[in-house]
Amino acid sequence: MSIQNIIETKVKEGFLALYQTEIPSVEFQATRKEFEGDITVVVFPMLRYKKGNPAVIGEDLGKYVVENVAEITNYNVVKGFLNLVIDDAFYTNFFNAIYADVNYGFVSPKEDEKAVMVEYSSPNTNKPLHLGHVRNNLLGYAVAEIIKASGKKVYKTQIINDRGIHICKSMLAWEKFGNGETPESTGLKGDKLVGNYYVKFDQEYKKEISELIATGKTEEEAKKEAPLFVEAQQMLRDWEAGNEKVVDLWEKMNQWVYDGFDITYKNMGVDFDNLYYESNTYLLGKDVVAQGLEKGVFYKKEDGSVWCNLTDEGLDEKIVLRSDGTAVYMTQDIGTAIQRVKDYSDVGGMVYTVGNEQDYHFQVLFLILKKLGFDWAKNLYHLSYGMVDLPSGKMKSREGTVVDADDLMVEMSDTAKAISEELGKLDGYSDEEKNELYKTIGLGALKYFILKVDPKKRILFDPKSSVDFQGNTGPFIQYTYARIQSIIRKADFDYSKGVSIDLHEKEKELLKQLELYPETVQQAAANYSPAIIANYTYDLVKEFNSFYQNVSILGEENQDKKIFRVQLAKKVADTIKSAFSLLGINVPERM
Repeated sequence: MSIQNIIETKVKEGFLALYQTEIPSVEFQATRKEFEGDITVVVFPMLRYKKGNPAVIGEDLGKYVVENVAEITNYNVVKGFLNLVIDDAFYTNFFNAIYADVNYGFVSPKEDEKAVMVEYSSPNTNKPLHLGHVRNNLLGYAVAEIIKASGKKVYKTQIINDRGIHICKSMLAWEKFGNGETPESTGLKGDKLVGNYYVKFDQEYKKEISELIATGKTEEEAKKEAPLFVEAQQMLRDWEAGNEKVVDLWEKMNQWVYDGFDITYKNMGVDFDNLYYESNTYLLGKDVVAQGLEKGVFYKKEDGSVWCNLTDEGLDEKIVLRSDGTAVYMTQDIGTAIQRVKDYSDVGGMVYTVGNEQDYHFQVLFLILKKLGFDWAKNLYHLSYGMVDLPSGKMKSREGTVVDADDLMVEMSDTAKAISEELGKLDGYSDEEKNELYKTIGLGALKYFILKVDPKKRILFDPKSSVDFQGNTGPFIQYTYARIQSIIRKADFDYSKGVSIDLHEKEKELLKQLELYPETVQQAAANYSPAIIANYTYDLVKEFNSFYQNVSILGEENQDKKIFRVQLAKKVADTIKSAFSLLGINVPERM
């Protein structure tokens, strides 16, 4: 149990004993530097349960805690703030307990614990992954890893949007203008090749629209009557009818895209446990609509379309089946969610990593699933995130102005190379070692820059400022890790034994930060926020650098202190590596 949990239990107990009143929680903050103490209890929120002078209440609670918690040696009260002094022995005992724990901060899943399915990526098979997908993938992967570390079983999944008019546009353009070229014949990744034909379709389509407008058609008429668009619609109908030629082309071009995606995912460092395909799920949900009609969850309009009335919940009416009996996206998502629980009976909740433009869609989806009576529907979460902007402006796939994920990762590596060479830190490295390091730094910079921001916030991404060896950046944290590895390599003595010392103020501050790690993992999981892990790691690194600048490690004459400081540095490095693993970021042994 953490010292904060111990204190909270005793403060609640003391409040009840002193005032015969229960308080639901205790608010803590770090003690301000100008006051004596290690942790501060904020008294002001307690005044709603007990009227009185906050300083007097603080004094009463301070006496009670000192008398009943062996680890608390003293206290002082400043207005409504109760500052508590924690015995050094608590921190040294705590450190000895965690030093050799390779899984420190992580909780093993319980056998009867329900699993969580995390969906992310979910691209279309008509173009490569772009910058928006990068944020999606990094968020989804990190949240999955954090939830796993918090003690739950996790399945990582995606639903691949492999059907529809947009897929047929790429197929038709390749058929008309491709001259049989393939990824092998062009040397292009398959997803890039197919994406080029999505752009080509749009270019040729716009030409046809202009020609039709010149003949007197309205823009709306021209868009609908353009021969390319009419052919793409027919191709979609042929695919749905199982036309062998169209299906063969669809399978061939989709496979090109999947092969390309696999390379991107590998380079990005994300993976999946299972995949769903829209071509297999787009008919799901229709049976559920029929059942929902019987239960009164849905109703049918005169034209035969089926709707769900959500006006009592402050939303609107939502169509779930068209008048011709065909499904809409909502129908498909209802059916897919239910299918996943059938496929994985231990799943008790799902996290959908999808941009904030779909906030309303998921609000409706979750509400409909609850109305249908699925108990697990209360454990559905939309990991909504903001757009990633670039200094150059907004991206548009069909115009070919997106920032390609592969190109971005190469650019990050190149930026890391330029800055590293400028700093001149890589003497003695082979070219292969240098290139591997540039990738580690570049990708770490990209991931950290995106993940340190609250998911809901919009990001303006600047590649160069993200690869900075100072400040709240991935490379700054990676550099601190590498610095600690250098200390450990130079420690030419046995530092494995446990020691007992009087703590330096900087050692104590660092231990306090280490103690927060397990709680931080739980908090990040509860809030679906990798930013909590990222910013904890930055705080830990800042605390270590303050320690490093104020105390001697290898130059310390007292052997026990030297041993302890090497051990403390090593544990900080282990925790950096552990926290960064949750974010999908690697750390270099040397920089």
